[in-house]
Amino acid sequence: MGKVKIGFVFIFLMLSSMVFSQSSSDGNWIKIAEKMIAFKSDKDVVTPSGNEKKVDKIKIKCIQGTLKLKKVRVEMSDGERKEFDARGVGVLTKGMSSLAFTLPGRNNKLRKIELEYDSVGALLVTKKAKVEVLGRRSDN
Repeated sequence: MGKVKIGFVFIFLMLSSMVFSQSSSDGNWIKIAEKMIAFKSDKDVVTPSGNEKKVDKIKIKCIQGTLKLKKVRVEMSDGERKEFDARGVGVLTKGMSSLAFTLPGRNNKLRKIELEYDSVGALLVTKKAKVEVLGRRSDN
């Protein structure tokens, strides 16, 4: 019975890692921003420009180190704001991506993104975390 449980846990972890490890070249995903993260709780604001504003979904990809994503807040061109609770994403390590967050409104442009997170690690032992914010180009 113990082997069966371990088998199910292993399959679950494999499927979970496939969902989180999508690359930025999937579909119409473009890099909106890249950010180095300090070893503390932090908030960062990202302001996209040009074609980066016309996206309908965003996701966060860890490209170095480890971080714990807490919240993602977005503001659209019409002033509409939305907050996503990202605690369910868990800890992101190198190569892992969060699930995609669907942005509010139609024919709307992304004005800014605020990320709230904790970097995981120790100053002298591990590398600082580095993330990319990816956006999926909208068809409109």
